[in-house]
Amino acid sequence: MKKFTLIVFGVFALYICTSAQTASKKTEKVKIYGNCDMCKTTIEGALKKKDGVITRNWDTETKILTVTYEPSKVNLKQILQKIADVGYDSDTVKASTEIYNKLPKCCRYDRPKK
Repeated sequence: MKKFTLIVFGVFALYICTSAQTASKKTEKVKIYGNCDMCKTTIEGALKKKDGVITRNWDTETKILTVTYEPSKVNLKQILQKIADVGYDSDTVKASTEIYNKLPKCCRYDRPKK
């Protein structure tokens, strides 16, 4: 009986640890304006060293960034600001005109109106 209790306790503890790890991650999908594979490299690269970002993938066709992050370390607005800092707009955070104008011509997209 003692061995059974230890096994049940171990399974329960493993479940709790797994649930806690899952709860500490959040995945969001957000539109990021851009055009090409060079944009993809720059957008994803902006988040490469961002503390709390676990995965990032920008789709060149849909213009959707899928990002998984730890909300205890970073929030979505901070992530979008890092992307804006390299010249790319989202629907909520805009790059400065000066930074946008420094993008290569192939990466300049029609900027959304406010």
